[in-house]
Amino acid sequence: MSDNEIRIGVFICHCGTNIGGVLDISSLTDYAKTLPNVVYAAANLYTCSEVGLNEIRENIKEHNLNRVMVASCSPRTHEPLFRATCQEAGLNPYLFEMVNIRDQDSWVHMKEPEKGTEKAKDLIRMGVYKAALLEPLEKVQVGVTPSALVIGGGIAGMNAALTLANQNFEVNLIEKDSELGGLIRHLNKVFPTNEDASNLLEIRNLVQSHKKINVYTSAILEKIEGYVGNYKVNIKQNNNIIEFDAGVIIVATGAIPLSPDGYYDYNGKNIISQLELEELLKENKVNANNVVMIQCVGCRNEERKYCSNICCMTALKNGMLIKEQNPDAHINIIFRDIQTQGVTYEEYYRKAREMGILFIKYLPEKPPIIKKDHIEVYNEFMNQVIGLPYDLIVLSMPLIANEDSEQLAKMLKVPLGENKFFLEAHVKLRPVDFATDGVFLCGSAHWPADISESISQSNAAASRASTIISKNMLEVEGSTAEINTDLCVGCEACIKICPYRAISKDEETDIVVVNKVMCKGCGVCGASCPQNAIIIHHFTSDQIMAEIMTYGGGV
Repeated sequence: MSDNEIRIGVFICHCGTNIGGVLDISSLTDYAKTLPNVVYAAANLYTCSEVGLNEIRENIKEHNLNRVMVASCSPRTHEPLFRATCQEAGLNPYLFEMVNIRDQDSWVHMKEPEKGTEKAKDLIRMGVYKAALLEPLEKVQVGVTPSALVIGGGIAGMNAALTLANQNFEVNLIEKDSELGGLIRHLNKVFPTNEDASNLLEIRNLVQSHKKINVYTSAILEKIEGYVGNYKVNIKQNNNIIEFDAGVIIVATGAIPLSPDGYYDYNGKNIISQLELEELLKENKVNANNVVMIQCVGCRNEERKYCSNICCMTALKNGMLIKEQNPDAHINIIFRDIQTQGVTYEEYYRKAREMGILFIKYLPEKPPIIKKDHIEVYNEFMNQVIGLPYDLIVLSMPLIANEDSEQLAKMLKVPLGENKFFLEAHVKLRPVDFATDGVFLCGSAHWPADISESISQSNAAASRASTIISKNMLEVEGSTAEINTDLCVGCEACIKICPYRAISKDEETDIVVVNKVMCKGCGVCGASCPQNAIIIHHFTSDQIMAEIMTYGGGV
């Protein structure tokens, strides 16, 4: 065998019936054997199982494979697993190629199995031609600062900081308000246990007294530079600039309630918000026999199309607390839909019904109308307008994103969703990660979350962060961009469009350079360079052209 001989092994996955129930796997395996440089091809029931992975390891050694290609499901979920398997067998992990014949083929052509099989042949052939041109790459190693920055001192931020500190990591916790606690400081009790919210604030003492946590209140984030494992942070506190380093960052900035001004004749007296009701309940100052609560005020409309998640449970809680204080009180909750996810919350709703709280559904096109001494609401089931007397009207307002979220997002180089909440890397696979490595997310900064959700997410974010700062050295992706300085004319177009700010011009040499730690190999720079001076390793022009030129015009 020549040292330069390309020897490709192809492994085709049934994925149970996901692929094998639609495509002719036997035909695909036989076809793969006819392709150039393929010296071994086989099918597996589940290539990602230990049996399938072991077959890859064994055949790399038995057939001297120096390239491996797997045709199965999504690279996003399984490519790291297959790369690690190749590495265990002594093969550079970047000599692995993967094609998706499930999501991009069998799932979308399940009623056209013959055409789907032909398309799979195209995909496999394209992958094999690219695999022949793959080159070994090495991951970049960087040192790690074993400390964390937590932005936000609400329940999510405090819990994340405490979780990391208890693992003996140094944590810098910054809060823009004058004290920790976030919205919990304004709550009376918390659902579904109806425990005093003040009990949860005892975590503040643990945080403030912890020797591994530095708390900065009335602090504003001024500047963040660097990359995963090595962030340099500047904050401003009482007109003083404080600098420190951090290996990871956790965003726990929470959310704020929408102002009730302008909704349903709000006046702050007998027409108030749920948050104002919390304060009245805390001081036992609710003096009303007829209470009407209106749900979905200011949300689930054209301006804010989302459900705020916590409003229904808040209304149930406060309604029951009023009934406990005054059993003769009449509580009416005017709703569009009642959201009580899970067994515990559903039982909470049933309890509210048993206590005598009435629920009246309204249509968004026929919202409640407030009169001087009663509310008129059209009831679809009765097909008539009902009049409800009131002493107190309570508006359930949604949580909205903080006003400074956009500024913070730009500083951290992380995205926001359409409602200005922070956007995670993947809703299922990376729910507390950002696309930017080393930055994590939890609590209502991501989406309106109740206390239990916020705590769960903060534990997850702290856990993910600890996987980085627990290491002395960190390996980052090897498939990054590289600039050919002989071709580069210094137009700086790549600097302007890089979404990760990984490209800059060296002030001393005046040469455009790529920070390989920050680069994600997305290819935006390479596709935009007018001089073709940028190479995207693992997705080079030759590799991509090899796939394009061998495409057979499938489905």
